[in-house]
Amino acid sequence: MQTIGRTKHYIPITTEFGELSVPFQKVTLSNHAPALLLYDTSGPYTDPAKAPKPDAPLAPLRDRWWHEHNALRQCFPTQLAAARAGVITPEMHFIATRENLARLQSPHWQAKVSRHHDAYGSHIPDVVTPEFVRQEVAAGRAIIPSNHRHPEAEPMVIGRNFLVKVNANIGTSPVHSSLAEETDKLVRAVRWGADTVMDLSTGKNISEVRAHLLRRSPVPIGTVPIYEALARVGGKVRDLSWSVMFEVLHEQAEQGVDYFTIHAGVLRSLLPHAQHRVTGIVSRGGSILAQWMQIHQRENFLWEHFDEICR
Repeated sequence: MQTIGRTKHYIPITTEFGELSVPFQKVTLSNHAPALLLYDTSGPYTDPAKAPKPDAPLAPLRDRWWHEHNALRQCFPTQLAAARAGVITPEMHFIATRENLARLQSPHWQAKVSRHHDAYGSHIPDVVTPEFVRQEVAAGRAIIPSNHRHPEAEPMVIGRNFLVKVNANIGTSPVHSSLAEETDKLVRAVRWGADTVMDLSTGKNISEVRAHLLRRSPVPIGTVPIYEALARVGGKVRDLSWSVMFEVLHEQAEQGVDYFTIHAGVLRSLLPHAQHRVTGIVSRGGSILAQWMQIHQRENFLWEHFDEICR
């Protein structure tokens, strides 16, 4: 059996926020086999009618959804706030349809899904509804990384009761930096199914690279803020501080970043356990903070301010 064609299609859904269109890829197979409907993260890049010109920004998809509901957004600036208030957002409608693609094409879905319950809330329903998405987010079992300052991104959910998601890492290095190359990496990643993309850029022009990617990404963009914080103090670990880190976090959130990697679990009490590991601390962010704690003989400032980071 071979793939003989792949085309972009949309599922229209009607919500109180207007008509939404959820994309998917229809893959035509040889031997007259039924076509496959695939979860599609490629955004307009695979739609001949909507594809942007080379290196052009994407259209702000979600701005239209909220245009007539600005007062609602002011009340609930985050998906978590809306979920906890019992409000189903357009993002939740979009996500529910996406998560159901496999169910739409397979009559044997129920038999294939392993259903079990545990103390942590494991429960995969036969059909994902917008209300189920809202409940999972409100309960803290799922997240919707969907910064309203990144309206180009199509909504997605990450959680134990949803489809598995794949992240791709890209980014410039201190010895090489090119907006064109980072855009190419981004487009290749989403074309081949990356659900989220992390910008791990280091060196110069980190903010410029991130701003460029945000305007061109149909998936959530994440970062490791400690990298930019270190760049702001000239690469000197000793000079890192909570005030510098807070400034970076705030600016990146305002810019539109959808999620962060925060190394709050690297604690002073754990450092002795890493001394005899063959590879030491393999996380660059973790090793930066370990060095900072050894220099200052203080606890990890990300751990100490974790509640503030969450707020």
